[in-house]
Amino acid sequence: MYKRQISSSSKGDWKFAGEAFIKIVNPIIFLIAIDLVAKFIAEEYLSFGQAVPLIPILDLLLVFNSGIAFSILDFNNSFLSFGLSVIGILIVIYLHSLYKNEESLINRSSLILIISGALGNIFDRLPDGVVTDFLFFHLGKTPFFIFNFADAYISIGAALFFLTEFKKFLHNRSG
Repeated sequence: MYKRQISSSSKGDWKFAGEAFIKIVNPIIFLIAIDLVAKFIAEEYLSFGQAVPLIPILDLLLVFNSGIAFSILDFNNSFLSFGLSVIGILIVIYLHSLYKNEESLINRSSLILIISGALGNIFDRLPDGVVTDFLFFHLGKTPFFIFNFADAYISIGAALFFLTEFKKFLHNRSG
């Protein structure tokens, strides 16, 4: 009979992997919870399509979006909505692989934001094929977009990631 032997160093590797997993999962769970609770509160306390002024450039406005960010591909089609969820999950898996290999704390934080936003919208979309949006950005009477916290996480994370990579590119280019 063969016995599987676990060396003390491999036990340490498992402990390290567990700690690394917790470092990414805890903030993601926290951010998703904020997003989903905010969406729940919006659905409970806002009337669909009725704007509630918050600050001069931001209103609370409950709408449902079957597409992606900024209502792109919003055709109210359940097959498309399911497809977007599958694509979103594949993107999350890819972003997680980037996270595991990323050394920059800013880029790791950016990826956590993007993953959290993607998962928040996927979880929101699963029951009925739509995502709850409730933050309406406008300048005066000029509307721009309606979004949620998950969309903000994705946008902020993507901007930070892009700026960090662009800065790295300029630094490497100058030499």
